Amino acid sequence: MKYKYYSSIEILTTLERQNIVKFLYEHLDEFGDSKEDIDRAIDYAMSSAPMAGGFILTATDKGKLAGVVVMNKTGMKGYIPENILVYIAVHREQRGKGLGKALMNETLLYAKGDIALHVEPENPARYLYEKVGFDNKYLEMRLKRS
Repeated sequence: MKYKYYSSIEILTTLERQNIVKFLYEHLDEFGDSKEDIDRAIDYAMSSAPMAGGFILTATDKGKLAGVVVMNKTGMKGYIPENILVYIAVHREQRGKGLGKALMNETLLYAKGDIALHVEPENPARYLYEKVGFDNKYLEMRLKRS
């Protein structure tokens, strides 16, 4: 498995970006977002604006995408973790082989500071997050305005 790290300093080509959006859209299954929302999270991760940024980490196997992580910085520290793991997805054919855990461990090497993530209770990825040290500190509530 080969890993590639992208941040605002690295160049993410249009084709790489399109492949990442497509991969996440297809492999996040019912826990995913629209292509537009995925693209916005990538914009934020690649931003060099103050109080923004983050990174993207890809895993490839034989030249094909096998896993992707999108991490966004929150611009905060302490009361809110410095980072939010927005997306992590593993190709359907690669699941159950330890790639999710390896990708998460690689991600932890790049992230500076604390990390938050949102996971639905029925998402099987929840067990991966617990294995690498995440715990459920809060119940998230949202007010969604249309």
